[in-house]
Amino acid sequence: MNIIYYNDGEDNAYWLAGLRAALPHADIRLWLPGNDKPADYALVWKPPAGMLAGRTDLKAIFNLAAGVDALLGLGNALPANVPILRLEDAGMGMQMAEYATHAVLHHYRRFDEYARQAQKQEWRYLETPLKRDFTVGIMGLGTLGRQVAQALLHFGFPVRGWSRSRQSVSGVRCYAGRSQLDEFLEETKALICLLPATAETAGILSRDTLGQLAFGAYLINLARGSHLVEADLLDALDSGRIAGATLDVAAQEPLPPGHPFWHHPRVTITPHIAAATLRDDTVRQVTEKLLAFDRGEAVTGMVDRHNGY
Repeated sequence: MNIIYYNDGEDNAYWLAGLRAALPHADIRLWLPGNDKPADYALVWKPPAGMLAGRTDLKAIFNLAAGVDALLGLGNALPANVPILRLEDAGMGMQMAEYATHAVLHHYRRFDEYARQAQKQEWRYLETPLKRDFTVGIMGLGTLGRQVAQALLHFGFPVRGWSRSRQSVSGVRCYAGRSQLDEFLEETKALICLLPATAETAGILSRDTLGQLAFGAYLINLARGSHLVEADLLDALDSGRIAGATLDVAAQEPLPPGHPFWHHPRVTITPHIAAATLRDDTVRQVTEKLLAFDRGEAVTGMVDRHNGY
């Protein structure tokens, strides 16, 4: 079995050591420009177009992350009719749940406001809202969204979820499709975005969407910067329509110096760290899927190129 590997921004020696230990009978090589030797499988994260363009030998491409927008963005450089498989959780779900829970509690307990008070040396009690009045809405009910929902249910928050197609999650009031988006947003006090990046979801966090949330709501974007119309969020923050935002992603990453988000008092920024790709968990999942696929067995995590995830 011949495997080519490319993992943008990662420690290649560390990752290759894990992959070779898990697949000792495979020939796994780091792809370099001009390396056109045959390969059965490609393990990739943000590969250059030249790695995959024109290849007719691949049986499948394994994306070393949950989001496949960067891979699908290669367009015609992506071999047609070659199955693409993405990660499902691989240790990211718990991390995402931790981050989302922290962000929701930060806003719910008004810690952002206490921090602003402390800067002015103010010692003043702020009333915490009733949990029944602090509905959390999750956009995206895939593997990660479901774990986030269960974590928040543990703290007693009313949780609702919205997705492209109908889902059923215990304890969560579920909505589906554009026809139910308005109803989902209404009365939502904290909105968490975990949607895949597709043409359909680009700019979905806009003036219209934010304006339908409960007045003084909070936005938590953990998905992709392309979901957010940044100018619309700034307007909503300045008007008080949105009380605060926690953003782990941005349209341009790293966030450029001087960007308004850096110094806005109601915005918390983190550098796309809500859920890191863990090598051992990733290697374990990819190995299991690859071997099952190679045996002709059905595997989960198959990407629908038309839907974008």
